[in-house]
Formats: sequence, C-alpha cells, structure tokens
Amino acid sequence: MTSHAIADTGVLTGRSLRHILRSPDTIITTAVTPIALMLLFVYVLGGAINTGSDESYINYLLPGILLITIASGVAYTSYRLFLDLQGGIFDRFQSMPIARSSVLWAHVLTSVVANLVSVAIVVGVALIMGFRTGASVGAWLGVAGILVLFILALTWLAVVAGLSAKSVDGASAFSYPLIFLPFISSAFVPTDSMPGPVAWVAENQPVTSIVNTIRALFAGQPVGTEIWIALAWLVGILAVAYAAAIAIYRKKLS
Repeated sequence: MTSHAIADTGVLTGRSLRHILRSPDTIITTAVTPIALMLLFVYVLGGAINTGSDESYINYLLPGILLITIASGVAYTSYRLFLDLQGGIFDRFQSMPIARSSVLWAHVLTSVVANLVSVAIVVGVALIMGFRTGASVGAWLGVAGILVLFILALTWLAVVAGLSAKSVDGASAFSYPLIFLPFISSAFVPTDSMPGPVAWVAENQPVTSIVNTIRALFAGQPVGTEIWIALAWLVGILAVAYAAAIAIYRKKLS
C-alpha cells in the first residue's frame, strides 16, 4: 500500500469502527453463541467426554471455541459490506479521490479488531470457568498470530460473499458451514474416537491442525509439524480468498 492508500484506509476503518461502537450488540451477539457452547459442553456434556488426558475439558475445548467465535464474527463483515454495496456508498467513494483498495481493507481491519475483542471476551469467560494455561509470552503471541491469520483468511472469504451475494441473508449465510466445521475436527473430541471415514475427514481438514497447534501452545508443549500444516492451510485460504475478492471487486467497479 502507498501512504495515500494507508491514510484512506485509516479514515474508512475509523468510520466502520464508529458504526460498531454505536451498536456494540454486534460483538456481544458474536460472543454469546461460543460462550453458550462452552457452558453446554463443559457443564452438561464434558463429564461424558474422554479426551485421553487428565487436563480439564475447558482447556481442551477452548481453542475450538475461539475458532467458532471468529467464524461467527466474520458474517457481520459480509453483511456490512453487502449493505454498503447496495446503499450506493461504493459508487460515492468512486467519485472521491481515495484509493479503491482502501474500501475493502477498511472492512477487513474492522473485522480484525471486532473479532479480537470477541475472542478476548470468550477467553475472559473461559478463565472464570476454570481455564488455566502455563503458556509463555511467546506462546501467547503465537496463539494471537494464528488467530489473526485465521481472522484475515475468513474475513477475505466474507468479502467474497459480501460482494457476490444477492440478498442480506445470502451475505451472512456463508458463515454457517464455517461455524459447524470445528464439530468435525479435534475441537471437541479426539479424532481417534470417530468412525473411520469421519476421522479421515476430521484429520485432513484445516481446523484440526489449527486447533491442535493452539492447544499445544496453551499447554506449553511442542507443536511439531502441526503448526506448519496449520500455517499452510491459513496462508493458502487467505491467498485464494484475497485474489478472488480483488477480482470480483474490480469487475464490479469496471
């Protein structure tokens, strides 16, 4: 980005953040479902689930819940982008001397900020519920980095959905499969407890490697090759989603 584009992105990001500050229920709503799932699995179902270790179930569960939190939150990016597109704001921006890319980046950066706040709320509730970690500062930074990369990857998918949708419902519906994907992974139970075909799918989809990496970082254990698999998935999804979003955006502006 040039300095001109960075300045324009900063102004438009401030605009988007002000919208969220005026309606904080967006962040609260995003955090409610993951917190409800934590309460359900820890206090109702957790006692019947064998994770194969002596650690508390909340420690095992939290990484997957954080990914669900983000998957829920990015739907609002698609929704807000669709409303801007339908409301004619993009057309107005085109008539102004601003960098075209700044419009999309403002939505993306707003998503990063809003989702990190939601994640912080969920982590705070998890601590109250008994989550404990011996992770070092470096491990926490590693977790934060993975979560930011996850937010960016899913947000650019949300941008694709927002630019392509034909209705408000369609703009946000794309996130439903993303929310349910952690259920077919190691997020809630070990994959070796699943039937063969389901276990194969769970072990070879991106959420499992991401969850296992975050779980190892929280536990202060070696991450092994899982982190490279997780990063490969995240960078690959981000690259494809970004390229698709830019191509669709340019087509709409042409």
